[in-house]
Amino acid sequence: MAEELKEAGGKVRLYVTAPLAAGAAVAPDEGQTHYLLHVMRAKAGDRVALFNGRDGQWLAEIAQAAKRAVILRCLTQSAPQAEVPDLWLAFAPIKKTPSDYLVQKAAELGVRALLPVFTRRTIVSRVNIERMGANAIEAAEQSGRLSVPRVAAAVPLERLLADWPRERRLYFCDESLDAAPLAEAARGHGGPAAILTGPEGGFDPGERAPLRALSFVVPVTLGPRILRADTAALAALAIWQSVAGDFSQQGKFEP
Repeated sequence: MAEELKEAGGKVRLYVTAPLAAGAAVAPDEGQTHYLLHVMRAKAGDRVALFNGRDGQWLAEIAQAAKRAVILRCLTQSAPQAEVPDLWLAFAPIKKTPSDYLVQKAAELGVRALLPVFTRRTIVSRVNIERMGANAIEAAEQSGRLSVPRVAAAVPLERLLADWPRERRLYFCDESLDAAPLAEAARGHGGPAAILTGPEGGFDPGERAPLRALSFVVPVTLGPRILRADTAALAALAIWQSVAGDFSQQGKFEP
């Protein structure tokens, strides 16, 4: 009798790039195949959930299970495609383990895009985009969202701002306390948005003044305490989602 594969925390969900439709055959990648066969001990007839960010979520059955290959066949769509609010996170990269944690939790919190940005005080000089992408996929699979955040190439802050789409409001998380609280600034704004957080040690004064002078930038504060870089980013995302995103029943966003 066919049954859905289960793992700690819920059913097995896999992100794939192939088109999903009734009867479509999908070949998982090497890592997913190993996971199904050798971790979950899957066999023909077992069922998993698939999503690709375009076609919704599909219930699929393992049609073939060999030693090193698996073929999945789509049965029925279990959820239509749905998008998260149009929120990006621009953040100064931090050392490996906190960055892994930040990417995973940001994906769970519903960002559409992750934009690593080098500031004057950023200590990290190289960013592993593939690792970030893998963490984003894993978090999307675990959290139940139907899309995976886009991970952009890391760029200097000046380049990020020069190429910034002017219609997208950028909430600049400033360490000074002379800005409006993020919850107040974001309330009632329904357009595209992004949050910018800095490195350990904060933004350089030579960065803060030019940022505040830009028409699309809104300086905001996250409260009276000094937060670590990863804490600040996740706190900001949670605040925005609670007043302008899908944490609130009143949150409005365009799919």
